[in-house]
Amino acid sequence: MKPFDYVRPATVAEAVAAAAQPGAVYLAAGTNLLDLMKGNVSRPDRLVDVTHLGGLDRIEHLADGALRIGALVRNADLAHDPEFASAYPAIAEALLSGASAQLRNTATVGGNLLQRTRCAYFYDTASRCNKREAGSGCDARDGENRSHAVLGWSDSCIATHPSDFCVPLVALDAVVEIEGGNGRREIALDELHRLPGDTPERDTTLEPGDLIVAVRLPPAARGFAAHARYLKVRERTSYAFAVVSAAAALLIENGKIKQARLGLGGVAAKPWRARAAEDVLKDVAPTADAFQEAAWRALSDAKPSGDNAFKIELARRIVVRALTLAAAGTPARMPALPASPFASTSGALHA
Repeated sequence: MKPFDYVRPATVAEAVAAAAQPGAVYLAAGTNLLDLMKGNVSRPDRLVDVTHLGGLDRIEHLADGALRIGALVRNADLAHDPEFASAYPAIAEALLSGASAQLRNTATVGGNLLQRTRCAYFYDTASRCNKREAGSGCDARDGENRSHAVLGWSDSCIATHPSDFCVPLVALDAVVEIEGGNGRREIALDELHRLPGDTPERDTTLEPGDLIVAVRLPPAARGFAAHARYLKVRERTSYAFAVVSAAAALLIENGKIKQARLGLGGVAAKPWRARAAEDVLKDVAPTADAFQEAAWRALSDAKPSGDNAFKIELARRIVVRALTLAAAGTPARMPALPASPFASTSGALHA
């Protein structure tokens, strides 16, 4: 591992100033960063430890009905918070489907948003990877690429974003609060991550020194609690990233869908908001035909980036399944296998 400086700032302002220096990165739980450093994939000059900054580990219910989640809140603490799980069941289900219990107990909300791709060529320093080393090439293009992107990819990069948590967040219009050199600002989560284009080395729209301090869910997100699910297909049910996933949330009134929210995971370099599919579902009955049409719209721009054409059809089927489960109603209890297609959904449903 490359030698590095270690800085432990006392305030957010000090952290931003320290991290604005070239070669500096933030350290929270380090569940992804430390692995990358051990493998010489990431070689920072300075680690800025933010784990002891005050006020970033709170779950706050705001006066306008929004929910503010501090960037240092642990994934497990958020998922197991009874009030949170009841109000935002798809997010809790996504969190509990990710990684292992040990990692969820350590990993943070802010770190989850910023985790790097799990593309094997990115992790292998003997391989060419434009995301790891700009301009070096992309060995994934002609390599083992069945798990790679089918939406938004470019010839420079076909990697996917690995987060489960981000998929329902983007579907429910989450906002990211950022502290930077010019003060605090906020952006929609949908605008945080970048598609690769010609600069795949840039994962996000963050600037040097920018620190994510919180994620905020708008008041309207609670309205989908009765009909919200997250569904994830993976190579094995435990400890695996999504081949494809979908978060579906519906607001149903008088037998019709008044609003729909749909996010996809495992298909692009960012969590994918399927707005065209949402438009198809507005003011229609929650039927199989409507869900099929929405699935086709969600993947209308998809194309294989290699040996992964199957992912397009798989994603369509997962969209239909997630919408069907959401329409049936959110289970009153979390399934024993969260987000799994094999999970039982028995038990009373939310009213």
